[in-house]
Amino acid sequence: MRAIRLVLFASGLAIAATSPSFAAESVYSDLVLDRCKPLVEPDPNEPGGDFMSTLCPGLEGYKVLFKEGDLRQSIHYGYLKKSIVDHAFESFGSFNNMNPKIEWRIGDDGMPYAAIQRFFVGDAENQGQVLAISRVGQPGDKEGCPVGYVDALANKNPNELAREVADTLARTFRCGKDVADYHGTRGP
Repeated sequence: MRAIRLVLFASGLAIAATSPSFAAESVYSDLVLDRCKPLVEPDPNEPGGDFMSTLCPGLEGYKVLFKEGDLRQSIHYGYLKKSIVDHAFESFGSFNNMNPKIEWRIGDDGMPYAAIQRFFVGDAENQGQVLAISRVGQPGDKEGCPVGYVDALANKNPNELAREVADTLARTFRCGKDVADYHGTRGP
């Protein structure tokens, strides 16, 4: 019996030694545009459609920057430098809109390091779904940007794959230098 306990204890140590140094978990929030502070109001005279930019409540002190223009949406998370707030617009080439539910990946320090958002991309007859995984800007660096994408219809477990991308890439992703790419199977 003592030998079995010793083997189980040693097995537990081996598993702990190969596990990541942090225990990630998910926390969810909703993007509610009625609670956002407008940064750029829509202009009905703007050619090509309205453009708007708002700063919204996110998770505790981590804000959500939401922009929309020409039937495309863009979103950034966390503490962001002025150039991102003023100029960044990361979106898909096709018309799109996002699900308001945000999945925040939280490290063992209690801070969010990644966000996952579902986008509906394309028109009503040919619409895909993409999970966009983003780095959350931190107070010390103010760098938030997309780090990867998962085709939610072409992959068997897209949410799990998106969490894996978030957990392995978001903390070390260099916004403006590294390139966000698709992970898993990419459908049409």
